[in-house]
Amino acid sequence: MKVLALTKRTTLQIFVRVPSLLELLTSDEMRRAEQLAIESGTPSLVLMENSGRGVAEEVVRRFPRGSKVVVLCGPGNNGGDGFVTARTLRERGYQVRLALFGSQDQLTRDAKEMARRWDESIEPMSLQCLNGAQIIVDAIYGAGLRDAVEGVPAQMIEEITNRNLPVVAVDIPSGVDATRGDIRGPAFKAVSTVTFFRRKIGHVLFPGRLYCGDVRAVDIGIHPSVLADVAPRTFSNDPDFWLRYFPKLKIDGHKYDRGHVSVVSGPMESTGAARLAARAALRSGAGLVSLATSKAAFYINAAQLTAIMVAAYDTPATLPDVLAVRRVNAALAGPGAGISQETREIVSALLSTDVACVIDAEGLTAFEEEPETLFGQIRGRPSPVVLTPHEGEFARLFPMIDPSLSKLERAREAAELSGAVIVLKGPDTVIVAPDGLAAISENGVPWLATAGSGDVLAGLVVGLLGQGMAAFDAAAAAVWIHNEIAHAFGPGMISEDMPELLPGILQRLDKRGKLYQGV
Repeated sequence: MKVLALTKRTTLQIFVRVPSLLELLTSDEMRRAEQLAIESGTPSLVLMENSGRGVAEEVVRRFPRGSKVVVLCGPGNNGGDGFVTARTLRERGYQVRLALFGSQDQLTRDAKEMARRWDESIEPMSLQCLNGAQIIVDAIYGAGLRDAVEGVPAQMIEEITNRNLPVVAVDIPSGVDATRGDIRGPAFKAVSTVTFFRRKIGHVLFPGRLYCGDVRAVDIGIHPSVLADVAPRTFSNDPDFWLRYFPKLKIDGHKYDRGHVSVVSGPMESTGAARLAARAALRSGAGLVSLATSKAAFYINAAQLTAIMVAAYDTPATLPDVLAVRRVNAALAGPGAGISQETREIVSALLSTDVACVIDAEGLTAFEEEPETLFGQIRGRPSPVVLTPHEGEFARLFPMIDPSLSKLERAREAAELSGAVIVLKGPDTVIVAPDGLAAISENGVPWLATAGSGDVLAGLVVGLLGQGMAAFDAAAAAVWIHNEIAHAFGPGMISEDMPELLPGILQRLDKRGKLYQGV
């Protein structure tokens, strides 16, 4: 069997292939985008006018005309957007009060001009301005937040939260870090957030995502071409990000074109996890799947499997020979493996080959006392490695990484340190390549937190790797598919249900990306 090519993306391909609105920007990247728009001839006041009007349209869409709206403005450009929102809502028939944190002399140049165009009273921000309020527009800090919210803004947030008043946030709720998703002091929990040009990372990462409500990115006059200069490295994990690279079946193809995947079984008392992973790999489209098993667990596994082949090995040191004989091109170790010297030897044996590898579960934790041994085996090998830790496994394997960093920052450090693609699992699973390219999952559901679910995910990753998909794209696609399976089943799902729902998800992808050629 030939070893399938493992395609590699380039930075240029990212910007050619990614459709609008998948990019997730940092605060600095957004400022750069605005500056480029200004330099190309779009006045900053036009950007601010468009921003404020976009927020006003969201209020109009959600709340009836005549409602009493209080617009809370800060001294920065976010406050300037708030002045425009207030003026536009007044024109649309809403009863508007505007309260400012600080003095008008402290306003930025553009915000000062928008304050001049607001020809009604500007109240000092205080609890009294909330009297009679039905709707709050939060234009205090937005993406410009630097420190924890305190003082009068903190009091306003706490009081508005206690009154359960609906909040529409300008750019991002005050108190949420737009780049990290952290919560800095008290923060608004908005029913809706209107952001500009592109969403920010803090809209998607937890816990910030819990505070944003429905997020809409509105066009304010920045041309998408500025993204080539901004060069964002973080994206929403959507099929449009990776579907063109998804394995496509040809009518004249055969199983040997679709890769041979091997999953290493745990000892005889814990074989189920590997079988779950193997079935997911087979369902993903891999042409052949084998379960590599110790002789002690051979008959247990053989009795449970049909389409999946069973291959016995004598010792971990003989695993490379087993893979070579069967021409395996992608392998998975870790599910149900146990934390032992033998598990470390199994992982090391796989990494000594040139097959693409996925290391999951105990395959990771087995190296918690010597993580550099694992990283040293990964760095520089010709074929890619994907590591799939949850937060607990991540902390054990990467104790050298500052836990106060954001999830994305930690995953990026881990990918660079290890040389592997990192899948840091959770409700906002982050997938990061060693070069820093990242995707953040948005379609997770709580009932995925069930025994064996992670084994299915690992199986999906190795199944797509075996079919020749690049490691980063394979990981991103597997995470999205894994989540969509859970959506399709609903509450009550267990891991055994998951592989059987995969065909329906692949059929949906086929309608979007024509996965089956020549039929």
